[in-house]
Formats: sequence, structure tokens, C-alpha cells
Amino acid sequence: MDKHRDHVLNVHLNPNVSGLKPSATVATNDLSNELKRQGRDIFKMGLGQSPFPVPKCVTEALCENAYQKDYLPVKGLRELQEAVAEHHRRNFGIDADPDDVLIGPGSKELMFVLQLTYFGDLVIPSPSWVSYAPQAKIIGRHIQFLPTQFENDWHLTPEDLEESCTMDPGRPRLLILNYPLNPTGTTMSKEHLKELAEVADKYRVVLLSDEIYGKIHHDGEHHSIVPFYPEGTIFSGGLSKWCGAGGWRLGVFVFPRSLRWLLKAMAAVGTETFTSTSAPIQYAAVRAFQEGPEIEDYLKKSRRVLKALGNAAARKLEEAGARIRYPHGGFYLFPDFSAFKEKLQARGIKTSVDMSRRLLEDTGVAFLPGSDFGRPPEELTARLAYVDFNGRAALEAVEGIPGDQLPDENFLKTHCGNVIEAIDRINEWMTG
Repeated sequence: MDKHRDHVLNVHLNPNVSGLKPSATVATNDLSNELKRQGRDIFKMGLGQSPFPVPKCVTEALCENAYQKDYLPVKGLRELQEAVAEHHRRNFGIDADPDDVLIGPGSKELMFVLQLTYFGDLVIPSPSWVSYAPQAKIIGRHIQFLPTQFENDWHLTPEDLEESCTMDPGRPRLLILNYPLNPTGTTMSKEHLKELAEVADKYRVVLLSDEIYGKIHHDGEHHSIVPFYPEGTIFSGGLSKWCGAGGWRLGVFVFPRSLRWLLKAMAAVGTETFTSTSAPIQYAAVRAFQEGPEIEDYLKKSRRVLKALGNAAARKLEEAGARIRYPHGGFYLFPDFSAFKEKLQARGIKTSVDMSRRLLEDTGVAFLPGSDFGRPPEELTARLAYVDFNGRAALEAVEGIPGDQLPDENFLKTHCGNVIEAIDRINEWMTG
């Protein structure tokens, strides 16, 4: 046989992944890092990674448990299940049982396994996080986007959910709600959550409540939908956002007893896929979910910095002419630059993708186009993650500001200067 003969293997790509692109957030972060390596002055507003360090008491727990090497139960370390259940009872008013807690290697992985396991349509508001819909596409689920409006803080209304459900009342549906919302930073009131829960209950919708940003609500006043629809809601959370541990990859699902059958099915899939979550990380996570004065102080300082920075950035964008909602939690803004439509079109910019590409080329500011979050391509929206600053230094500095007083403009310029500079560059580019 001629070993040098060209040989082309038959290509049999799964049609569900044909044309699938890398996650928008990951791709933007990789591009930003590459441009930095090339010597470009880049402002990373694309990837939503917490700027703050993992609390010291949690990293110490990780060091103490670095020797842990055994495979743990697929559902999670029992001590961690107990800590998570107690944490949810204490913080969110959720009557959680340790047996109804599922630990996974990131909430993203758990969401994928959920969509694989539960047979039903995926229903998601638009805008929504970039990976919900691609996961459904990979698995082969039908996706229904429910567009939201600026006037409603970009949140799904009970009326829109009702209208969607009445089209086929008996159809199995998985609705994902995320709040505070990625990409807008806005959240929903208790009354709004209650009204959505009533509609979901009426049509027996399985609800996944993605509350990964709940503990960094800027005023510490996050409310969960779970108590309003306990029998049909799965709580999704983890360590990545409030604990600064995105790279640790630890996610948490808390199920109601009525959906224990679904938890068991997911756990069975887990035995054939991820087997178990990293043992040292799980042992350290016990300390994180137990909280205490050190972690509460960490959260209070984080919230103060994020609230001051988010409000300042939103105000600057608004004053320049963007339409924007001020954030309630997390570290995102979702400005609408439609006021600059004619100016941008004159420069050959007609879509949010055009806008994000040209902005990066011209100014070094990396953000994500609104179309990555399910918005129409011609809508000139974008997501900005205001996280490009030294979180450790900011936490140390905010310690010197008395009481609950928010950091001022001088503090933000000194300790969050990249974000302020990025916003100024965006405004100059838009108005120039």
C-alpha cells in the first residue's frame, strides 16, 4: 500500500453541530487575549468573569483539601449537599433537602444535561445568555424565543408567557429565567416573579431559575421565584460569580421533591459523562456555602464597588445618547445605540456585529453584539461586562470608605480605570 497516497476520510459531522460556532463570550475573550499578546491596548468587556479574588477562607479550605483524590458520588459530596440546602433555606427561603441537591462541574454543564434529559421545548426570553439556545441546538430541541422590551427592563412579561403557552397548552416546556439578567443587569420584583410563577404553574411548565448572580444583587435584596412555584422550579447557581471562582467549575442545581425523578435521570447521565465534580473543589465549596462574617464582608464590599461602577458607566452612556437601563445586580450593561444609527450607517455599520467588530478595531474595546443574545441583527444593542479592573485592589481600597457610602468618581478612576476609559472610548467613537 502506498503510504504517501492522499487519503480523505469521509466526513460525518452531526448535523446538530454543523455550523456551530464557539461560545461568543469565550471567542471574544480568546480574541482579546490574542490582540493583547500582539501588543494592542485592549479593554476586555466581553467575558463576564468576576474581577474579585476568591475569599481567603475558601482558598484556604481548598489548600487544606488538595490531597482529596477519590471519586465522589455523582450527586455530590454529602457535606456539600447539606451546606447548599441550608444555604438556600437561609438565603432564598427555599425548603431544600440535601437529597435534592445536584453538584456538577459548572452550572453550564448541568444545564446541558438537563436539556438532554428533559424532553420538551426550550423557551427563553430574548435577550438571554449566549449558551442556552446553542445547547438546545446541539441536543436537537425546539427553541422558542420570547422577545422582551426595553420598557419592561428586558424581562419576560406574564402576558407574553401566557400567550406562548396557550398556543399548545399541553406541550412540555422548559423555561429558563435568569435574574439579575445576563446581559442587562436588571432584575425582577417579587410581584413580577409571582405573576410569572402563576402562569408557569397553570401550564405545568418546568422552570429553571438561573440565579447565578443573585448574591451580587447590588443592594443585597435578591428574591427567588422558587417559593412562588416550588413544585415546578429548579434553582441553578454556583461559585463562579459571587465567589469569584469561575475557573473552579462548580455548579449547583436544587430540585423540588416533585422533580426528583428528573434529578435521578440527570445523575444517571452524569455517571456516563462527568462521573463526579473535582473533590478538592467540592470540599472547599462547603466553606463557601457555609458563609459567615468574612464572606458577608466580602460580598458587601463587592456589591458596593459593582453598584458604583455600574451606575457610573450607565450614566456616562446615557449622557452620550445611548438608551440604557441601570443595573440591579451582576456586572453587565445592555445599551441600545440606535440613536447613532444614521452616523453608524454612514460608516458602513448596519448590524450589532458590524458595530462590535469595528469598535474593537478602532478603539480596542471588546464587547458583545446584541445578536449573540437573541436580538435582531439590525438592533444596535450590545453587552458590556464591566469587569476589567483589579478586583483585589478595589476590595482593599473600599475598606477605607465608611459605612455603606458608595465609592466616588475618583475611586473609580483610580481602581476601575480601564472600565471608565473603555466607556469614554465607546462614547467618543459613537459621537465622533
